[in-house]
Amino acid sequence: MRPLLSFSTAIVTSLMVLPLALQAEMKISTSEQAVTITKNGKIVTEYRTDAKTPYLYPISTPTGPNLARHWPMSDDAAGEEKDHPHHRSFWMSHGSVNGHDFWAWTGKSSAHIQHRKVTNSQAKNDSASFTLSLQWIANQEPLLDETRHINIRDIDEKTRIIDTSSTLTASQKDVVFGDTKEGFFALRVDRTLRLTGPTAKGHILNQQGQTDQACWGQRSPWVAFHGPDESGQTVTIVLMDHQTNLRHPTWWHARDYGLLAANPFGIHDFEKKKDKTLGDHTLKKGQSLTFQYRLLLFQGTPDQKNIDQFWTEFIKPSSTATP
Repeated sequence: MRPLLSFSTAIVTSLMVLPLALQAEMKISTSEQAVTITKNGKIVTEYRTDAKTPYLYPISTPTGPNLARHWPMSDDAAGEEKDHPHHRSFWMSHGSVNGHDFWAWTGKSSAHIQHRKVTNSQAKNDSASFTLSLQWIANQEPLLDETRHINIRDIDEKTRIIDTSSTLTASQKDVVFGDTKEGFFALRVDRTLRLTGPTAKGHILNQQGQTDQACWGQRSPWVAFHGPDESGQTVTIVLMDHQTNLRHPTWWHARDYGLLAANPFGIHDFEKKKDKTLGDHTLKKGQSLTFQYRLLLFQGTPDQKNIDQFWTEFIKPSSTATP
């Protein structure tokens, strides 16, 4: 029989550990127009609806720093250029949907993605998830109904995953996604992860081993930006294309100024073809199309074998973003 002292010590130890475990749990709070996810009292990310398209900001690592651009959500990032106001951290939109531009915010286009409601929000231990009901509208006409699931999960103290599953339905009429590089599922990284700019120290890598500007317009299951975060720690942020997505592996709109977008529609731009309709895709009335993407953030340099393991886990049927 163990001594009583050992048993008592075990109880004290467990009581000391319990508050720390509880502290590490993710928490989620929702309102009619926003979702906020926190951990240890710090924001993991926030779903925002104060722009033409909904978006997530910040995109924080488990160690704290935000890896997404700050402007135009914040003016606090020294040295950050104020370009492309439609590049809102981490978002989804497209430059030609039945001829309407949901991507850029110039001109008099009324195209926007309307937030409708949040459902199924939940948080447990090191994960949180929620479901969004959205509608793509142009000239007051609904073109697409969208159901979007977002699932955030911490693998360990240095690794975080954000899985997104979006189902788009042409509920009113046929919808054509036009061939343009301006889209589709996108991230704009912070200053230090960029390849150009006064504080840029970043690089780009894809699964084929291509680097930096050579990654633009290429097809790949994933593309990564890597370099120092705002605190100087080496980090990697990877966007992954699911194998069930349209035209997988997708083309990548990967720019040296920090834009990373998976785009299955912009074929003529990426492959420099004369036919500007090569990438068009028609969604017939009543039909649906589902896209799944994974954002992987971790502290450290990119290791292709390790990233491939995360991608392989992502494409398993049980690993979708659906709560």
